[in-house]
Amino acid sequence: MLRLNINDEISRLRSVVLGTAESCGPVPSPEEAYDPKSLEHILAGTYPREEDMVREMDAFAKVFEKYGVKVYRPEVIENCNQIFSRDIAFVIEDKLIIANILPDREKEVEAILHVLEEIDKGHILRPPAEVHVEGGDVMPWNDYIFIGTYTYDDYPQHITARTNKAAVEYIAEQFPHKKIKSFELRKSKKAIENALHLDCCFQPLGKGKAILHKNGFLVEEEYQWLVDFFGRENIFEITPMEMYQMFSNVFSISPEVVVSEQGFVRLNTWLREQGFQVEEVPYSEIAKQEGLLRCSTLPLVRD
Repeated sequence: MLRLNINDEISRLRSVVLGTAESCGPVPSPEEAYDPKSLEHILAGTYPREEDMVREMDAFAKVFEKYGVKVYRPEVIENCNQIFSRDIAFVIEDKLIIANILPDREKEVEAILHVLEEIDKGHILRPPAEVHVEGGDVMPWNDYIFIGTYTYDDYPQHITARTNKAAVEYIAEQFPHKKIKSFELRKSKKAIENALHLDCCFQPLGKGKAILHKNGFLVEEEYQWLVDFFGRENIFEITPMEMYQMFSNVFSISPEVVVSEQGFVRLNTWLREQGFQVEEVPYSEIAKQEGLLRCSTLPLVRD
């Protein structure tokens, strides 16, 4: 049996589900776009090609291999985009929560049944239908669980609003011993302003550091809470263009090792100055779908 264990974003990774770009289907129509950035690239004719995305994910898989991480991959569903495994489920402590995601994507959960079968059924949670949640909005951080949300009345009008108030309440009920800290995120039809998930504008790192983007947060006090929590001197503040490019969506294999996109020169330089080992991979094609390295992973076990 697989003994799940996730308490933070940075402890030494032992096993992970990494999505797949194989058979991800034709270029979607504008009406089929789930997010403003994909829509931009569909309209511009620059939507990523399958072979380029497969190559990028293979580079990421090689980094996991280098560090001895056990990697599970979803079964390939024909003509289905299965890159972003973080959306379909996430782990907190020893529980795996199946996300209630956009209905069109439910078959993606079926593609990881071979992983779920290795987990004690009592450790798999399926939230009720009114709970809308995606893993990109949920970050276990020691005593805390950080959750990105959008609770305004126009929630149903935003295809970019993925985690609702019911989700915050549900997670609080499941983990009563944790401190739940939720953050209202900015939702927009303009990709450069839209924080699709919490990990699009915030990412805690090892060594007490964090990446942050102020404009991703709707409530300044909530942004300020994170600044005070980590300390201004420990924060790498990203620009609107860097948020658009997904600078905060890096992935930690351990407190010292961060996987980052090779084009993030300003960030990667800073990370190395802080003493991190930076593993650079090409991921700029996948980024066109408003997701990057953290979005492509579903960590199962960290030490």
